[in-house]
Amino acid sequence: MAIFASVFASLILLLLPVPGSCSTELLIESVIDRDTSSVPPCDVDLLEFPLNLEYLGAEFFLFGSMGHGLDRIAPNLTMGGPAPIGARKANLDPFTQDIALQFGWQQVGHLRAIKNAVRGFPRPLLDLSARSFAKVIDKAFGEPLNPPFDPYASSTNFLIASYLIPYIALTGYVGSNPNLQGSASKRLAAGLLGVKSGQDAIIRTLLYQKANEKVHPYGIPVAAFTNKISQMRNNLGRSGLKDEGLLVPKFHGTERKIRGNVLAGNEYSIAFDRTPEEILRIVYGGGHEGIPGGFFPNGANGRIAGSHLHTT
Repeated sequence: MAIFASVFASLILLLLPVPGSCSTELLIESVIDRDTSSVPPCDVDLLEFPLNLEYLGAEFFLFGSMGHGLDRIAPNLTMGGPAPIGARKANLDPFTQDIALQFGWQQVGHLRAIKNAVRGFPRPLLDLSARSFAKVIDKAFGEPLNPPFDPYASSTNFLIASYLIPYIALTGYVGSNPNLQGSASKRLAAGLLGVKSGQDAIIRTLLYQKANEKVHPYGIPVAAFTNKISQMRNNLGRSGLKDEGLLVPKFHGTERKIRGNVLAGNEYSIAFDRTPEEILRIVYGGGHEGIPGGFFPNGANGRIAGSHLHTT
């Protein structure tokens, strides 16, 4: 009887809800079927939120490399969302165009992967116009560049503009992973993070090769663009240092030994993390998660983004 009581008590404790985790029903499912591939309801919002950034990357890289985007190659993935504003084919050398094309198709795969796990939502309105990017760069430098920065004008400009995109999603996946409860959810986030990290590493490497090259017609080195963009994102995110350019002071460098910073990481060379709120503050361009703007003039989609809209 004592053994039975002990076992019964253990089962009761196992089935009680765990603070910050999924419901009792989902814990029971986990006990019964440890190979389940279903996504717990408590993970849905965290897996859907990155769709905003995957849409952003897909349209930018597809348009930049081919001159068209999801509406032509995978219209079902847009779920009827509005076409992006101002996106167009970039003036790229063959090598950079090939990389951008690969990134674009990878983004399509990411959209499919997430939508295979959760229902998702329609593509939000995206402003990918040269004017939109120019505003970001002007904000980073604290003054207007003349002429306005055009991400589609050259391979170097396109790579600088690309520096704005995968890294934000990367930090988001790092931040969400500890909060995901289901094993399938964690596998998906880890897989997306792996490729997103690769994209960011390639962009940073290509820019690092040009670190001291001056961007025409501004006469400003490539490394300065990355440093200004990273500092701007730190300021907008309002959560301290989570972003670093290609050249940093030695005391911020790897093991405080070097200035070269081809990969961004903390004092232990571990990737930085960001919350959805920090990401919204950055991509909206104004430092507030409830006031749309920037690349998302009408705001991002999904429950997390929607819960912050118009809050002050």
